[in-house]
Amino acid sequence: MAKSFVFSSESVGEGHPDKVADFISDSVLDACLAQDKTSRVACETMVKSNMVILAGEITTKAKLNYEQIVRDAIREIGYVNADDVFHADTVFINNYLTRQSPDIAQGVDAKKAKGKKTAEQGAGDQGIMFGYACAETPELMPLPIMLAHRLGRELTRVRKTGKAKWLRPDAKSQVSIRYENDKPVEIKNVVISTQHTADVEHAQIEAFLIENVIRKVIPSEWISRNTEFLINPTGRFIVGGPQGDSGLTGRKIIVDSYGGWGRHGGGAFSGKDPSKVDRSAAYMARWVAKNIVAAGLARFAELQLAYAIGHPHPVSVFVDTFGSGAIPDEKIARAVGQVFSFKPADIIKQLNLLRPIYRATTNYGHFGKDGLPWEATNKAAALRKAAK
Repeated sequence: MAKSFVFSSESVGEGHPDKVADFISDSVLDACLAQDKTSRVACETMVKSNMVILAGEITTKAKLNYEQIVRDAIREIGYVNADDVFHADTVFINNYLTRQSPDIAQGVDAKKAKGKKTAEQGAGDQGIMFGYACAETPELMPLPIMLAHRLGRELTRVRKTGKAKWLRPDAKSQVSIRYENDKPVEIKNVVISTQHTADVEHAQIEAFLIENVIRKVIPSEWISRNTEFLINPTGRFIVGGPQGDSGLTGRKIIVDSYGGWGRHGGGAFSGKDPSKVDRSAAYMARWVAKNIVAAGLARFAELQLAYAIGHPHPVSVFVDTFGSGAIPDEKIARAVGQVFSFKPADIIKQLNLLRPIYRATTNYGHFGKDGLPWEATNKAAALRKAAK
């Protein structure tokens, strides 16, 4: 890696069309798991103008009012203003959800089936998943994405308190940081674009966000005389949300993970129950990577997992510390294998994933948040012992 470079990461607000879709999908998932922890859910959402479309496959014993779930999710985001084309009370909802394919179900179910080689629970799909951690922030996450998320979270908090009544739900944030010798030294620029009402001037938006969001969230030591603030760079952002752009579940996978710093396997998270390793194994990989760093075994750690649909074991587990390991990567990998089990059923058990916790993951990243089981560093001591 170059000794001096600038790296950028973005986040998006709860009212961004893709995040609206993600939140609806995760709201459906949580509603299923609240009644039936064995639910199989793959819920996709599309939003545009005054329309919501649900599609995918759900097999559950839960009795759900999908319309109420959708409207409550939109209301919680904040699309409740009289001038909103996309409004919680007036959107049209189309439901195209069907049951899970029996061919997929037999591969995932923990029982024998014709052509299946074991009676164990298998992975819900094939694919690769990555987890990452670094010693750059208290959350063991890259600094650019964490700052971008904090900006978005604070912007939403200000909007929902009513402190700036001209704020509307759709928003984006972006932070670019200059690194020297692999360490962050200053913020080069901060970008915030937020939807607003027609009666507010750009100069007011700019001054308010710099003072009440940027300078409140970002520590002053990261801001220099060279830092540039770019607030609503187009000059106008009145039409937003699903009125201005369509939204789809799973279209913000880099926002959801590591802001582009760590690799991503390509599978989205939202709307999927934990039998889908796209989600659960990515959480598992983050948990392991974070514990490697927390244990002091490396400053940077990335884990790759790979699965075959219906198969109860990962087909590969790869650890990479990018040369930052206190011991060789091979030794860390052996310790990881002793401490953790990567079977899909064991991932679910170790992280206690069959419960309605997923709405808490939808916005501002699935990683780096307190209270989520894959953010615990409770295996650091065991890793250190196994690595001796």
